[in-house]
Amino acid sequence: MAAPPLPGPLAHLAPLLGDYGYWAVGAVVLVEDFGVPAPGETILIAAGVYAGAGRLNIAAVAGIAFLAAVLGDNIGYLIGRSGGRASVHRWGRYVLLTPKRLHAAEEFFRRHGGKVVTAARFVEGLRQANGIIAGTAEMPWRRFLVFNALGAALWVGLWASLAYLAGSHITAVYDEIRRYQLAALVGFGVIVAALVTRHLVRRRRER
Repeated sequence: MAAPPLPGPLAHLAPLLGDYGYWAVGAVVLVEDFGVPAPGETILIAAGVYAGAGRLNIAAVAGIAFLAAVLGDNIGYLIGRSGGRASVHRWGRYVLLTPKRLHAAEEFFRRHGGKVVTAARFVEGLRQANGIIAGTAEMPWRRFLVFNALGAALWVGLWASLAYLAGSHITAVYDEIRRYQLAALVGFGVIVAALVTRHLVRRRRER
């Protein structure tokens, strides 16, 4: 079956998907999730469009993307856990990240890390750094794994389903959602700042 034309900004992925199919989906999502700048979300959407046209199997696309997302974030977690703390102690002062502030961030992550890990999957930038941050903050691995898998399942389910059902109209849907991404990112930042402030106030009162 001939590959359907991919709409708009997805078109440049047609040769990659045409030549490598599921392998392309898995590889690109995997490397994006431990910090490599790669179009993981875009290739997931493009693969969903192909699946909607019968070129790929949507269950296979979703399953491979989910496994790649979880594995990629766990590689990021390992990177953060093994080398992130040393890097912060060595270079953190240049970006005003002192050991004291790192400790406060770790305490915050221990209490609220599950929410952050799940929500970060939907935020550009945080999606790529999610595992590294969790590893650096020494979030317990099992807790990270559970919430990371939850976020990956929601993320893959959303974009694979939308692309599969919307087909060639997916770019209009994507653009509409991206219009509100900045507002969502600001809101997410405000919530995190509020939670950090509450945590610091509590610690002062306890002292």
